[in-house]
Amino acid sequence: MKSRLRFSLRSSLGALVLTALWLPTLPAVAAPGARPLDMGPSAPGIVQSVSIYLKVRNQAQLDQLISATVNPASPRYHQFLTVADFAENFGPTQQDLETVLDSLTDAGIVINEVYADHLVIRASGTLAQFNAAFNTSIHDFKDSDGKAFRQPVKAPELPVTLQSLILTVAGLNTNPPQVLSHRHSLRDVPAGHGVLTPGIKLPASGSTASGVAGLYTVGDVANFYGVNPLYKRGVLGQGHKLGIATLASFLPGDAEFYWKSIGLEVKPNRITQVHVDGGGLISAAAGSGETALDVEQSGGMAPQADIVVYDAPNTDFGFLDMFYKAVSDNLVDTLSVSWGSPELAYLPSTGSADLTPQLIAFHQAFAEAAVQGISLFAAAGDSGAYDTERGAPAPQYTTPLSVDSPASDPYMVAAGGTTLPVSISFTGVTNPVVINTEQVWGWDYLSPLFGSDAVFSVGGGGGVSIVWPTPAYQANVAGVLTSAAQQSWSWYPNFPDLTGGLQLLYNLPAGFAGRNVPDISLNADPFSGYLLYSTPDGGFSMGNGGTSFVAPQLNGITTLLVQATGSRLGLLQPALYAAQTKRGAIRDIVAGDNWGYAGVPGYEPAAGLGVLNVAKLLQSLQKAN
Repeated sequence: MKSRLRFSLRSSLGALVLTALWLPTLPAVAAPGARPLDMGPSAPGIVQSVSIYLKVRNQAQLDQLISATVNPASPRYHQFLTVADFAENFGPTQQDLETVLDSLTDAGIVINEVYADHLVIRASGTLAQFNAAFNTSIHDFKDSDGKAFRQPVKAPELPVTLQSLILTVAGLNTNPPQVLSHRHSLRDVPAGHGVLTPGIKLPASGSTASGVAGLYTVGDVANFYGVNPLYKRGVLGQGHKLGIATLASFLPGDAEFYWKSIGLEVKPNRITQVHVDGGGLISAAAGSGETALDVEQSGGMAPQADIVVYDAPNTDFGFLDMFYKAVSDNLVDTLSVSWGSPELAYLPSTGSADLTPQLIAFHQAFAEAAVQGISLFAAAGDSGAYDTERGAPAPQYTTPLSVDSPASDPYMVAAGGTTLPVSISFTGVTNPVVINTEQVWGWDYLSPLFGSDAVFSVGGGGGVSIVWPTPAYQANVAGVLTSAAQQSWSWYPNFPDLTGGLQLLYNLPAGFAGRNVPDISLNADPFSGYLLYSTPDGGFSMGNGGTSFVAPQLNGITTLLVQATGSRLGLLQPALYAAQTKRGAIRDIVAGDNWGYAGVPGYEPAAGLGVLNVAKLLQSLQKAN
C-alpha cells in the first residue's frame, strides 16, 4: 500500500522531531492490501534533493494586511507588497535564515537555491548526510507491482535551535502520492450506451465560437458569461501576465495551434516555461493535456496577455515549490491550478482535523500571493460532494462528504462546475437526456440510464472544509453551511480480503464552521464541454470538461479585469461576495446538484455564488475603486 510521509513539529528531549506519519492516501492507491517490502538501508552515497520550508513571521499581521488590501475603505486598498517587502516583514530574519543555512552546510548539505521570499531552501546531499543531519535512516522499499522507492523508517529530527524556524521538509520520501488533475471527458461515461456525438468541427470562418455542446471554445465562454463587452473596449489582456501552475510539461505549439484553429488572434511568442525542480514530464499519462487546456483556456480568454507556465514534477515538493516559485518571481497578476487531492489526505494519522505542516506550507504561499496582489484560482474537483471518491478503488474506502485541496484554502478562489443546457442522445435509447437550464454539474441525472453506482459521484466539487474555518468573506452569507454530522472515513486495510473489516481513519467533526467551496462556477460538464488540442493525447478531442477548465478560464477573465481596473486585484473573494448583491454581476444557479448539495437561491456549496456576468462584475469593481 502506498503512503505519504507527513511531518508534524513537536519538541522532544531537546530535539525537533519531524514525526513521520504514515497514512494511506487515495490518489496513490496501488495494489490494494499490499504492503511495501523493506529492502534495507539505502546506499549512503546516493544524492537526494529536498525542499525545506521555513515559517512565516507575523502571520496575524499578514492576514490583517491582506484584508486591508481588498477593503475599499482602507488606506491600504490595493497597496500590494513587493517580494522584498514580504521577505523583510514576513519571511524569516536574515539571522534566522543564516542559522538554518549554517546548520545545513555544517552537515555537508549543499544549498542549491534560496527563494526570493526566503521561505524555501532547495538543498541536496547524500543519504548518509541526511541520515546524520536528521538522525534518521532512509531505506529502499519495493511495492507489490515492483516499483522501487526510498523513505525514512525513523522519524527525522532537527536541532531544537531550528524548531521555531522550519515548518516542514519534503523530498526524503521518493514515493509520495501523486496529485490528480481535475479533468473529465466523455471517455469517462460508463460503458453500456454509446454517446451520439458530432464529429470534430471547428468554428465557422469569422467566429471563434462553435456554438456546439461538447465542442465549445473560449469564444463560447465569452458569449455565455458576458466577456464580449470587454473585448469590444479593447480589453484583451495586453501588458499583463497570467500564470499556470501545473504538474506536467506540454508542447507550447499545441496551444498556439488551438488558438489558430479557432481563428483567435493572439499575441505571438507569449508563452514562457519555468521548469521548477526539473519540470514535469511530457506525456498523456503525466497530464500534458491538462497543461495544454490550462494554457489554451486562460490564454484564450485573455488573448493578448503573456503566459508564464510553472511546471514541476508530480512530487510532494514539486507541488509546493511551483507555488512558491511563482509567488517569489511575482511576475504574474493571476495564477491558476487544476490539480489537487482530497483535503482529508493531508490530515494527521491521529484522526484529528488539525492543520498539518503541508497545509500550512500551501497557505503561506497563497498568503504571500494575496499580499502581493496575485489572484489565485483552483479547480474545486470533479467528485461532487464526495472528494475522496475519485482515485479510490471502491469499496476499499468509504466516501464521506469532503472537499479538495488546495481549493479549500481560504486564500484560493475555488472554481466549481455547472452544466449548460444540452440534449444528450445515446445509442439504443429512444429519448435524449435533456438539460433545459444551466444547473449544478452532477452526473446523477444519468442515474436512470446507468444506475447511481456507475456515475457516483461525478460532478462539480463542493462542500465544507473541516480544517479551515469560515473566512470573513463568507461570514453571515446565507447558505454557507457547517460540516455535516455522522461522517467518517474508513478503509479495508487488507482489501480485497474484507474479513478483517473496516479500519477507522477519521471521525469528521460535525457542525464545524468551515470554509465552504466553491466560490464561483462556470460550465464544466463534458456533455456541454469543450474542444481541446493536445498532441500527447492524439490531437483534437471533443467532450472535455471538469473544473480543470473553470480555474484557467477564471484566470484569464481576471487578467482582463486587472487590465480594465488598472490594478492587481489580490484576494478576489471579498469582491465576488460583495457582487452577489449587485444586479446582474453574478447569476444564481438554482437547479441541479452535486450529489450532496442542490442548487438553491443564494449561495450553496454546489455552484457557490453562481456564474459570472463579467461585464457587470467589472462595473462592480470599478465602483469599488
